[in-house]
Amino acid sequence: MARTTPPRPVDVEAAFPELAAMRRTATRLHPRRGAPTVHDSSVGGPLLWPADEPWPVCTIPHKRGSGYRYPEVTRKREILDRARQRDPRSGPNAEEREELTGFKRARHAPHLADTNPIPLLAVAQLYRRDVPDLPWTGEDDLLQVFWCGFERHGDTRHDLHVQLRWRRSADVGTPLTEQPAPEVVGREELVPNPCVLHPEEVVEHPYLMTLDLELQDRIAVWAGPEDGGDRYISDLSTAPGWKTGGYIAWNLTGPRPLLCSTCGTELTPLLTAAQYEWDPSTTSWIPFEDQHDSGTLWPTTPRRSRRAAAR
Repeated sequence: MARTTPPRPVDVEAAFPELAAMRRTATRLHPRRGAPTVHDSSVGGPLLWPADEPWPVCTIPHKRGSGYRYPEVTRKREILDRARQRDPRSGPNAEEREELTGFKRARHAPHLADTNPIPLLAVAQLYRRDVPDLPWTGEDDLLQVFWCGFERHGDTRHDLHVQLRWRRSADVGTPLTEQPAPEVVGREELVPNPCVLHPEEVVEHPYLMTLDLELQDRIAVWAGPEDGGDRYISDLSTAPGWKTGGYIAWNLTGPRPLLCSTCGTELTPLLTAAQYEWDPSTTSWIPFEDQHDSGTLWPTTPRRSRRAAAR
């Protein structure tokens, strides 16, 4: 089923004409739980990966033996999904609860040294036919996104390690049939649920705090003293959920420069990964097709938002 975002509650470009020059298109991916194949654009689904090509791994030094067993993460979700389908009010039965109590964070893989290669998690694959605003890279028509199952990278030692692969899908001969996975992940929410996509192009405007101060003040006056710009942030600037392109919503960290380490050019978002399709502050973005079930937030991962990559 296609997904259609309602028109914005207000024509913000009519109120602030200078925003028209700053508009960008973004493609909302609208992930929904399903059973994608290697020939589909997906989140958390199987990738069209050549059987004779090594799977991406993380070799960056960090502790990798403690966390959650990957098979138990996926099994836990199967149990909870089955319980919800059976009766959303009652939860797992006694037998299921007993099984769930055994799924705990622990040092499950003590044999793994800090630099042992561990398979990266398949996060998403996007075909250009479905997401036409992907950056042009020649004849490549498929973007594949991976990240490490541990947030222990970068200067802060709390960052994700992300890898991208561009490829020409027609060049893949024999696809890999069994996708590698790590023994252990540091966080359960880093394992995305298998989802099919329903891409839709929308228009976005810059996050409020990235605008010049004079424009921020005028938006705040226009919105009213009790709002303080929240309406612009929630309804008129950046779409929530998984998307390509557009603008970054800086509500978690506040704006910071994103510059190419080689040439100093400002980077723009390539892919935004998120926990939910919407939250209580962004209900105006709920697609028409989902408004009968607006209490469901359509999670693709169990917790927190993620920014996967910039370009």
